[in-house]
Amino acid sequence: MELSDRTSDSEPTVLDVLGLEEIDRDLYRSMLVFDDPYPLYGGQVAAQALLAAGRTVPAERLPHSLHGYFLRRGDARRPTIFRVDRDRDGRSFSARRVVALQGGDVVFSMSSSFAVPAEGPDLVADAPPEAEPPDELRGYDVPRLFSMEGRKPSQPLEVQSYWPTRFWARSTVRLPDEPLMHACVLAYLSDIGTGLSAFPQDEAGAGPSLDHAVWFHRPARLDDWVLMDLHPRTVSGGRGWYTGSVLTADGTLCASFTQESLFRPGLRPLSDGPPPRRA
Repeated sequence: MELSDRTSDSEPTVLDVLGLEEIDRDLYRSMLVFDDPYPLYGGQVAAQALLAAGRTVPAERLPHSLHGYFLRRGDARRPTIFRVDRDRDGRSFSARRVVALQGGDVVFSMSSSFAVPAEGPDLVADAPPEAEPPDELRGYDVPRLFSMEGRKPSQPLEVQSYWPTRFWARSTVRLPDEPLMHACVLAYLSDIGTGLSAFPQDEAGAGPSLDHAVWFHRPARLDDWVLMDLHPRTVSGGRGWYTGSVLTADGTLCASFTQESLFRPGLRPLSDGPPPRRA
């Protein structure tokens, strides 16, 4: 099977991003390669790793969490190999580990867990954030993501940066009726933006992502509008940490995530506009 080479004028979509070739049992290869002035986007490799893991579990078991570490710069101009380890298949849960390799080196590692849907209480402690409906807002250019559009509502924090801490996003292409695919697109989206833009950028700036975790609470369609709501938490020891939520247009909390990134003097301030370098 030939790789999808997107160095031409044709524009790939998020479905191309999630095109994986099975080259052996528990071994997959990404199909999309393209020119990119930045290192491989972390949300891309995380989404592909989650898809590879999900293809090794029964279809009724859906992802409920992932925990990933960005270890080396990847290169979008070459394919990535994903090796899945089947740690455990229990009566209700399946645990998987994935390593993403380029040139024999691990660029990303991830643990993920999948569960059979279960009945039980459905509770949320906090009210959903206030945001103007996306159809009432001007467009926001979600950087680096294929076939994703955005809208920027009023900001809850004083952010003097290109990067908002609250924004709407959705896929511009129709996605298949497959919950795993929508979870992978959510993972793809979850690494863009940063809550660290709310911290002063005059003496130090945010840099590469170090680690990233996502918890999937409820299903959501990612070809419908979802609200990304990011909260800065702390900067210390050259690292910054923030949390975030993903909500549907009716205010349903569908996922939560957290990320730690480098935050050191001399790094490019986020207010300059270009995307921060990712894994």
